[in-house]
Amino acid sequence: MIHRRAAMGLMAGTAAAVAGCGRDDGITRLTFWAMGNEGTNVPRLIPAFEAANPGIKVEVQPQPWSAAHQKLLTAYAGNSLPDVSQIGNTWVAEMAAIGALSPLPGAAADLLTDQFPAVLDTNRIDGRVVATPWYVDTRLIFHRTDLLAQAGYATLPMTWTEWKAAMLAVRRVVGPDKYAILWPLDEFEQLLTFGLQGDQPLLRDDATRGNFSSPSFEAALAFYKSLFDEGLAPVASSSQISNVWTEFARGWFSFYFSGPWTIGDMKSRLPPETQPHWTTAGVPGPTGPGASAPGGSSLAVFRSSPNPGAAWKLVRYLSDPAVQAEFNVMTGSLPARPTAWAAPKVASDPYVTAFGGQLERARAVPKAPEWERIVTEMQIVAERMVRGEFTVAQAAREIDRRADRLLEKRR
Repeated sequence: MIHRRAAMGLMAGTAAAVAGCGRDDGITRLTFWAMGNEGTNVPRLIPAFEAANPGIKVEVQPQPWSAAHQKLLTAYAGNSLPDVSQIGNTWVAEMAAIGALSPLPGAAADLLTDQFPAVLDTNRIDGRVVATPWYVDTRLIFHRTDLLAQAGYATLPMTWTEWKAAMLAVRRVVGPDKYAILWPLDEFEQLLTFGLQGDQPLLRDDATRGNFSSPSFEAALAFYKSLFDEGLAPVASSSQISNVWTEFARGWFSFYFSGPWTIGDMKSRLPPETQPHWTTAGVPGPTGPGASAPGGSSLAVFRSSPNPGAAWKLVRYLSDPAVQAEFNVMTGSLPARPTAWAAPKVASDPYVTAFGGQLERARAVPKAPEWERIVTEMQIVAERMVRGEFTVAQAAREIDRRADRLLEKRR
């Protein structure tokens, strides 16, 4: 048993130690949550920021992507959010709806320039920018140039009709036991990209109802379904593909829809004999080069931060084009500021070029906080359509029904 006087002394010592940790030493301490590969690498950028801002210290706390979304919501409920965090672009509307985000201050208005318009738009809620693009991505077509050439095509056609004709020609080259494209049924991004090609929005009535029964989305559903109906894509989920890189190298499929992270995978995982025979190209559309969804991550300063001035200094530093170009070399993440794409190590990568053009054609997805749940329901219904449970028109109505249910409280 500890003597009462000793215990009192121990408590006093502990209190002094705690007070020492929180002493006013003139240093502003920021906490910064960063996810995945970015969380692993961004600490390498921090020493230069701290050297330029000697009164600020930054603690980077890496987070796994799998838990980040829920952890942010839990931290908001518990009033324990960091000063700054990386957030997925599709989380912005939800975090803004609960009042967690600090809008861009007037002093940081320069961060609104030199941005890809659709990416910046994903960060604008009710007319105010509430987060700052950090890195960007979108999805486009990786493909085998040698097999496309054997089928009679020097480049990837840019209309749906011509692209399908090219896929049919590739299928004739590779044989009946192989396919033209890998289009996993448990992913929503492919159908979403087709849906963005239309001239009608995916949600209507101020994003309170689904608009998936529109003629343009039904056309997207029909084209998506035809790839499976005509044997161009295997009726399979991603978990059923044992090794994407092996199958791409052996020509089991020749077209692959993915983002910039796949560039590094292609370079490191494909065998040497396949390396000269792949490239990237933009997404075909109904009548020409098509749109895609802007992705990536943004930097958010939270309203609860006691150090907003220092937090925005960190955001400005990480948004600097030169810093973003350096970060691209570290991580492969594409810079959010277009001027950073002129940096030699970004501009010299031929596989990156198509992403720049695709981002210029990107279209922001609806900003409903329920959007991620809606596209999950869209994917579930689309898979059932491909497997014969729905016609195109029935699938469109079913997606609308599910979207309307999720959006009911907004009406």
